Amino acid sequence: MSHLKENKKYEILVINPGSTSTKVALYQNEKQNFSESIEHFPFELQKFERIWGQYGFRKNLILELLERHKIQKNTISAVVARGGLFKPLEGGTYRVNQNMIQDARIAKYGEHASNLGCILAFGIAWEFNVHSFVVDPPSVDELNPLARYSGLPELPRTSIVHALNVHAMARFAAKKLKKKYVETAFVIAHLGGGTSITAVKEGRIIDCSHGLSGGPFTPARAGYLPVVELVELCYSGKYNLLEMKRKLVGEGGLVAYLGTHNAVEIEKRIENGDEKALEVYKAMAYQIAKEIGAMAAVLNFELDAIILTGGLAYSQMLIKWIKRNIEKMGKVLVFPGEDELKALALGALRVLKGEEETKEY
Repeated sequence: MSHLKENKKYEILVINPGSTSTKVALYQNEKQNFSESIEHFPFELQKFERIWGQYGFRKNLILELLERHKIQKNTISAVVARGGLFKPLEGGTYRVNQNMIQDARIAKYGEHASNLGCILAFGIAWEFNVHSFVVDPPSVDELNPLARYSGLPELPRTSIVHALNVHAMARFAAKKLKKKYVETAFVIAHLGGGTSITAVKEGRIIDCSHGLSGGPFTPARAGYLPVVELVELCYSGKYNLLEMKRKLVGEGGLVAYLGTHNAVEIEKRIENGDEKALEVYKAMAYQIAKEIGAMAAVLNFELDAIILTGGLAYSQMLIKWIKRNIEKMGKVLVFPGEDELKALALGALRVLKGEEETKEY
């Protein structure tokens, strides 16, 4: 039976809802047949009081797209979507159920467009009479108990990382190194508008830098800051709560130092002799390398590889500087970008082939 599943062709519909678009793709096993982004204009979304109200609107647009591509309902094997802001979960592929839909509907753990993923997958899968899944949602939290200590009981460390891409890259690297995924140890640095540095052991993210309020500074986020001085700044009277939050996430990092989050623009400035841009960009690479070293220590420096991924991994300048500081720790693999649609499709495919057990929310 497992041999039959291995050779069977599965058609997997993938949905990734964002704040201004809904990305849709169709995969036959690992191969993408098509991918399209449905753009949503502000005036179309403004009429909905809450994100959840956009469900019918987005679902109809997806069905229209499938009709244009002449996709037959009876050919679809499963529908998979990016998960939303859920309760803390282990990584893996989850069957969409009513508990998940209810938490997303009331935005129990936060309001975000990705909350629509589970209901869109469920609604379309219901019409096609197939299963619906989400894979490695943003709320994946697999930290070891020691990693949760922060220094204040009121502020335990939590996991907010690019779990979908981190797990996908760990699996990809394991396959490339011809090792079993559950027998590997990696430090994975997802580098982008948000950066997360993770220690991944035996398929679990056992420690990480926080994607919003920790780790290296990023193009628009401040990362770790001097805590006492930060508290003093908060009480200085110069900024209110919302202004301080914007300084930390949105107006921090490269934006705060150089006035832009655009790495291409900054590299052009460096090439034109901008010494300040050079120093700031090197400082970001320095902080990334330092955090990679911290995560390597979590793994006792027993690593199969260090993986650099995400949008900023396309920057040869940045990667060169990071490598200088980390390559003595072991093999460095660079997988630029992130393919969320393929990662979602592969999560569903593993379940359909019987290679992985479906998890329940």
